[in-house]
Amino acid sequence: MDTPPASTTHPADSLLAAVERVGSPVCVGIDPVLERLPDACQVEGEPLPAIERFCRGVIEAVAPHVGVCKYQSACFERYGAGGVALLESLVVHARETGLEVILDAKRGDIGVSARHYAAAVPVAARWVTVNAYLGTDGIEPFLERGGAFALARTSNPGGDALQRLRLEDGRSIAEAVADLLAETGDEHLGDSGYSALGAVVGATKRADAELLRARMPRQIFLVPGYGAQGGGVDDVLPCFNADGRGALITASRSVIYAFDGDASSVWTDAVARAAESLAAELSQGLGRG
Repeated sequence: MDTPPASTTHPADSLLAAVERVGSPVCVGIDPVLERLPDACQVEGEPLPAIERFCRGVIEAVAPHVGVCKYQSACFERYGAGGVALLESLVVHARETGLEVILDAKRGDIGVSARHYAAAVPVAARWVTVNAYLGTDGIEPFLERGGAFALARTSNPGGDALQRLRLEDGRSIAEAVADLLAETGDEHLGDSGYSALGAVVGATKRADAELLRARMPRQIFLVPGYGAQGGGVDDVLPCFNADGRGALITASRSVIYAFDGDASSVWTDAVARAAESLAAELSQGLGRG
């Protein structure tokens, strides 16, 4: 398997260039679940060939409309060494198709172990999601190899139990994480003015997004929760800076499973239409369309 050479371009600059190329800040999340794959992809008794067919089909379908994709590592790791090898080959495929790639692995460990986890990230994936709970020594190893999106305010309801807790100085846990990311990220700025250290901020947390954007002006926000999880255009607008940049809106199920119940065409056509519609919706919402 050929691996694209590591890019010398700053990861934030590359990511923003990919967004500008397609004209919309869209990321498609690829979270393959065997039971939901179309019949055309299924291989009886062999999950990995089915998943490979599906993921390659999704990439080819969405590539004309989006600049970034995000692979959910857990969907591949569950199948052991074969799944991990398939994930790496699919990351390479996406890069060869012209997409920027985020590995959604949410790694989080102390410095020494973090270095091992960082070394295991496929070279072709310029970005990886990480957990900020262990502080900067658990983040820096990932910044030495590329870009990282650290969890700040997640879209899942259970995150409220911790992320909204107040410290003695009045800040929430999420705000304290934001301040840490802003300070650390200033050491990793690209020519675009944005950092290689970004933040995950859920689309379903609109009020919090406004506060966190003010604390993190140079972080790119990776924004899950759009579409199937209930987030809409109005919810994600606070994630952007005044220049209309600084956020990447990710949708998974609403795009990759758009063929459900659609018998009018081959499944990849439905996926392509969903990606195109999502990109147009966001462009219009940001005043670009």
